[in-house]
Amino acid sequence: MKRAPEDAPLRLHLAQLLLETGQRPEALQHIARALADDPASAEARALMVTALAQEAEPALAPDPSPTSAPAEADFDWDQAAEQLGDVVPPMFVDSDGAGGRTDAWEVERVAIKLDDVGGLTEVKERLEASFLGPLRNPELRRLYGKTLGGGLLLYGPPGCGKSYLARALAGELEAGLVSISIHEVLDMWIGASERNLHGVFELARRNAPCVLFIDELDALGRKRSQLNSDGMRSTVNQLLGELDGIDSVNEGVFVLGATNHPWDIDIALRRPGRFDRMILVLPPDATAREAILRSQLEQRPVERIDLASIARRTEGYSGADLAHLCDTAVERVLMEAVRSRETRMIRMDDLEAGLKEVKPSTTAWFESARNVVAFANTDGTYDELRAYLKRKSK
Repeated sequence: MKRAPEDAPLRLHLAQLLLETGQRPEALQHIARALADDPASAEARALMVTALAQEAEPALAPDPSPTSAPAEADFDWDQAAEQLGDVVPPMFVDSDGAGGRTDAWEVERVAIKLDDVGGLTEVKERLEASFLGPLRNPELRRLYGKTLGGGLLLYGPPGCGKSYLARALAGELEAGLVSISIHEVLDMWIGASERNLHGVFELARRNAPCVLFIDELDALGRKRSQLNSDGMRSTVNQLLGELDGIDSVNEGVFVLGATNHPWDIDIALRRPGRFDRMILVLPPDATAREAILRSQLEQRPVERIDLASIARRTEGYSGADLAHLCDTAVERVLMEAVRSRETRMIRMDDLEAGLKEVKPSTTAWFESARNVVAFANTDGTYDELRAYLKRKSK
């Protein structure tokens, strides 16, 4: 069935074979799937009657032919629905007026600030101009007609702190934070994904000022020309409508998106009023790398660690790579302690051994980005990335 999940006759044939061999629970799952796809299927309904009748006479081999099943008029479909409640989820859900599963997300209050983020000076300056400046100067905002909100897209290699930046911005704004990712929004039932999106935007609007952080935006807002599913196209359209505030006002809602692949995002999402500003989040510089290493090791037993030396030798490492480097050094010490039954401090040689094992994970991303800059930067969207690659090559 994995190769042909939509083949209803094959699924029902398999269900019939499972019933004949006494594998009733497995058969019920396949019959229920067939009924979900085609509730009017006479063959599926007849098999369902046979499968449920089998419970009353487990010792008898069921006759799968429709003629041996009880008349459908006498069948208790309410009882069947109750018995299958754990096998098949409800096909449709009622809208709660707010238009989505608002109970699935929380408005978080964070204490960290932008000063807690090491390095990324240019990124912080862009955030100041886009969000913090207008919020802190309401009179100037009104004078120049600057709205309190908008969309900003953070892009760059994985593990470089895009999610942490969103949290720090929420803390700096003293605003609530609602964070979502694709697996929390998408739903298998038609219309549910759109309701979920509307629900989370409504939650942010009710709690303004609020930072709404959408992780993996390339997966949720992929180019519609690349989508084979009408459901996903409808989800992208819903996201566009929420960003435009067609039915609601987005004043005080700061929408941040994060992606590792901005070139896969639907161009409509980057039009004015949506994610019209893009900020490149690069791997940490030497100063930031030293700060990250210090943070990772300060609660661990270390001796004579030259953090500046390690920071100089980890050019191109992401924050996640540096954390992995420290964990690798710790694992080395732990394994030695297990073998020798003696404990010792974490030393410089442990980190140097980790450097031989842990390599920067950003290399593959920059290779892909180099091709985009070379062949798909006709409008200057990735000029900032081009400048960085040029400096890096020197």
